[in-house]
Amino acid sequence: MTTTDAGVRLKKLSKGTVGRVKSNLEALDGHVMFGVKMFAGIPLVLTKYRKHVITEIGNISFGKASLLSGGGTIGVVAGMAIVAAVMVSIEIHRALGLLGFTALSGLAGSIANTQALAPLIASLAIAAKVGTGFTAQLGSMRVSEEIDALDVLGVPSIPFLASVRMVAMLVIIAPVYMVGLLGAYLASRLVIVNMLGESSGTYDYYFRQSITPEFFAYSVLMTVIFSIIIAVICCSYGYNAGGGPEGVGRAAGTAVRTTILTIALAAMVLIFGLYGLTPTIPGMGLE
Repeated sequence: MTTTDAGVRLKKLSKGTVGRVKSNLEALDGHVMFGVKMFAGIPLVLTKYRKHVITEIGNISFGKASLLSGGGTIGVVAGMAIVAAVMVSIEIHRALGLLGFTALSGLAGSIANTQALAPLIASLAIAAKVGTGFTAQLGSMRVSEEIDALDVLGVPSIPFLASVRMVAMLVIIAPVYMVGLLGAYLASRLVIVNMLGESSGTYDYYFRQSITPEFFAYSVLMTVIFSIIIAVICCSYGYNAGGGPEGVGRAAGTAVRTTILTIALAAMVLIFGLYGLTPTIPGMGLE
């Protein structure tokens, strides 16, 4: 290979890389602008489309099928939170057992569930259950030209379709998350106390020491921010889908991947930003 050929290949490679970066930045700008339009449409939703919000709340929280068949977000979030809490509690107890500190299992379990595990699990469950539904619904409306018909009729499509779903998500996210967090707490206590034989009094004492209203509010705030990310990204991909049913499927897959990556990055920033870089344990002098 000559020097000229190597230079040509390097030039093509750099050009392709620059093109991909430019395309990704344009896509990011599109999502941000779509999110701004969604927020701008919230006042219109609260004044004109309240019935549609109520309908979406029912579809998101309980769905049209039974909870056992995956019809509702509440059952999915609670189930995933319980399973994750059981696995994490077992591993925390096992790790503390190596150091002889198994009495602190309640402390570690409550911190892990409240500050990181429950918000992430709930958000991933909502992204997979609700986010894909948003993308598929709006994508099917786009490819069947229903969104174009709304624009022709003078109905603002972004507030009517996307902002309504965001408002419904914000209304139900806190109650749904509370159910999942409660399930995680109960599952952790069941595993550590009833299955692994730790003292219930010791577990409850350390559990209460690490729970404060401030940390609890931070946990709910993280979940609300994650739900906004899910609504914006998934509605944006669905609203701008194209290429027929195949394009809608690709949009749904891309939306889920983008949402999961964005939530992971946001979780890292929020955990350090809200709880700080230095570990704190309220009520035990470690603050």
